[in-house]
Amino acid sequence: MPIIEEVRAREVLDSRGNPTVEVELRAAGEWGRAIVPSGASTGSAEAVELRDGDPNWYGGRGVRRAVENVRSVLGPAVRGQDAVDQSRIDRLLLELDGTPRKSKLGANAILGVSLASAVVAARAERVPLYAHLHCLFSAQASLPAPPPRIALPMTNMISGGLHAGGNLDFQDILIEPVGPIEYPVALEWIVRVYKMLGALLREAGFEGRLVGDEGGFGPRLASNRSAVEFVIRAIERAGLVPGEQLAVAIDVAASHFVVDGHYQLHSENDLRLSAEQMIDRLEDWTRSFPVVSIEDGLGEADWNGWQSLTKRLGQHVRLVGDDLFATNPTRIEQGISQGVANSVLIKVNQIGTLTETFQAIDLARAAGYSYVVSARSGESEDDFLADLATATAATRIKIGSIVRSERLAKYNRLLRIAEELES
Repeated sequence: MPIIEEVRAREVLDSRGNPTVEVELRAAGEWGRAIVPSGASTGSAEAVELRDGDPNWYGGRGVRRAVENVRSVLGPAVRGQDAVDQSRIDRLLLELDGTPRKSKLGANAILGVSLASAVVAARAERVPLYAHLHCLFSAQASLPAPPPRIALPMTNMISGGLHAGGNLDFQDILIEPVGPIEYPVALEWIVRVYKMLGALLREAGFEGRLVGDEGGFGPRLASNRSAVEFVIRAIERAGLVPGEQLAVAIDVAASHFVVDGHYQLHSENDLRLSAEQMIDRLEDWTRSFPVVSIEDGLGEADWNGWQSLTKRLGQHVRLVGDDLFATNPTRIEQGISQGVANSVLIKVNQIGTLTETFQAIDLARAAGYSYVVSARSGESEDDFLADLATATAATRIKIGSIVRSERLAKYNRLLRIAEELES
């Protein structure tokens, strides 16, 4: 029984140079560390990320209050606890905060302790993190949990929205491998297409070197549709077949361009679309391109629109709810009951504990929804996400592009896990 003996916390920097919380726990002579991610494109239902608001410290973005909450409140509560008993630890953390969205102590403080507990437990037990997480998930799941499996990636190629300065309205155009394929092969395909895309953009006179928050290219193209066209051309130039070997995924992030109940496309001369017109546009794209996944195609509050979108596209396209669900079991249950979407994006910091994350995945599985484990735009060298996706046999993993070391830490961790699973 690895008893938690010591808790440390500090303010560190994420991939955007913003402060975030790092927590370290010691148990049975081992240390476990977790760094909390942070999003730029955030939904209104997400758990609260506690920031200091002091303009003289990181422009108000500091997290010293959250760090102090770990040191003085959360740490003393988990000292003496069994690190393997994740559900008890998370329950203690939630009781100490006592608010619906973790606004008292901060979801960033709570999540750091929750994740670090799992890491130190795995190290104390001398098992891979994904194996320990799989045991935790299996114990909590209402259905038999599938064995650990590498989740193939969906990878940013062109970024817009809040990830690239608003050059495009849609947040990301991504690619993902089609059908069963070994992860190392899929990764090579993705890298090949990414490099071809940069060359194509430069040849056409667009920026093909500078990248957005998650590593996708951020060219100022004429329209959102042209971003998809460039990606299709890059797949073909890479010697691969669109729709047969690599397909397209779109992260619309529509909540961020809702204006007065309409969808206003600023990059297209402020074109205003109703929900039905927005659906028409997305449906046209699925007919014109090998689009297999659409994330947040409509706004987080547009439940009626989402019902229509699901009826029209849900039979043949993965409709992923991100801001819509916010990894929140209550919102996921609402979506299931209303027949909205068919897939859930899983972001641990949207909900704030590992136990609640498992609950969100379990709800999705029980309803027949797929689930995509996702990073945030503000990431770190922490590779926890790769083990989480493997442990839960996620449908896909969404890490970001194949540049920037905070992304590559996860891609490279998956390579190591793939070797272990094959041995």
